[in-house]
Amino acid sequence: MTELSALPKFRRRAAERPDEVLDAALALFSAQGFARTTVAQVAARAGLSKAAVYLYFPSKQALLQALVHRAVASVAGQAVGQMQGHRGDPRPVLAGFLRQIAARMADPAHAAVPALILREAPHSPDIAAIYRDEVLALVMPALTGLIAQGVAGGHIRPVDPELTVRSVVGPLLIHVLLARVFAIQPADGLALDRLVENHLTILDAGLAPEKAAS
Repeated sequence: MTELSALPKFRRRAAERPDEVLDAALALFSAQGFARTTVAQVAARAGLSKAAVYLYFPSKQALLQALVHRAVASVAGQAVGQMQGHRGDPRPVLAGFLRQIAARMADPAHAAVPALILREAPHSPDIAAIYRDEVLALVMPALTGLIAQGVAGGHIRPVDPELTVRSVVGPLLIHVLLARVFAIQPADGLALDRLVENHLTILDAGLAPEKAAS
């Protein structure tokens, strides 16, 4: 019996409410947009009062920030620790990071968050700032440092670390954008796992050290 299931039913219900509120917020943000959604609508969908929602999340922006953290930022934080402590060939760490993202995005609830950010951020600097501060400001410097030490150690060919980071993450962003915003995706669905494996094949060959001239 898990710790949560051992709790009385009313206490389990209280523990589950933040996630229920976030599920309601994500459904509404995705269906009608962030700007057109109100906290009152989120509360109604979650079956709570508006005041109850504010007990967990003090603002609509806090709801979005929590969604980003639940879907992406928690995984990003773990990955950053692995990148910062790595010395040697960066390609195995990059592969693990991209596969971890693919596994996370296999859950439609998690995949919906980056799609929402991509759709809403161009129209809302606040939304762009939330994703930048929660995810990009942590991951991109760590990726840049990982690649830079790989170049310095001769484990990969000499590339521009900062630009290479864009080549590493760019295909995933474009793939999600095409699928979730423009409804263009492979016949079998999002297929992010296959995209990642295909991307890693190309990335591994592109980063391989240059062969010494005979």
